Amino acid sequence: MKTGTFVVTEADAESAVLRDVSDGQIHTLGSNPGLEVGVAVEGTLAPEPPMDVVWTVEEIDRQFTVSVEEHDEPPTERARETAADQPVGEVTTHERAGTGEVHVLTVPEDSTDSAVADVRDDEATVERAARLGVERVEIRSEPGVVSVRYLP
Repeated sequence: MKTGTFVVTEADAESAVLRDVSDGQIHTLGSNPGLEVGVAVEGTLAPEPPMDVVWTVEEIDRQFTVSVEEHDEPPTERARETAADQPVGEVTTHERAGTGEVHVLTVPEDSTDSAVADVRDDEATVERAARLGVERVEIRSEPGVVSVRYLP
């Protein structure tokens, strides 16, 4: 048995593939209990005998979708101050008050839009949100600074 948080990477009527957000292990389900691609699942999986290579869902404690959106507001003052103190190409992480995290990336000013698109389209963004147990990712930017806010 394995209990954890998983993101559904593939799904059809007969089966689904889940990736553990903690260790990256892939689990192929022998049947699909109604899961859709992109959904995060907190629960327990069990291997199916006799070969234990296909898994089944034993229990789902929570199922949620992570939304990743660009926000019109600029990064917060704290994010801008953090970016000012770090070289281009660096990422700084700090906890939010309450649940979640904020990641501040410094990028070349002319690469800001492509950095935002990379964060928005990266599966790792959704996996990180699922690992944190949050349902919303908000991306704020201004030239040279990208703030990624993982929010409940």
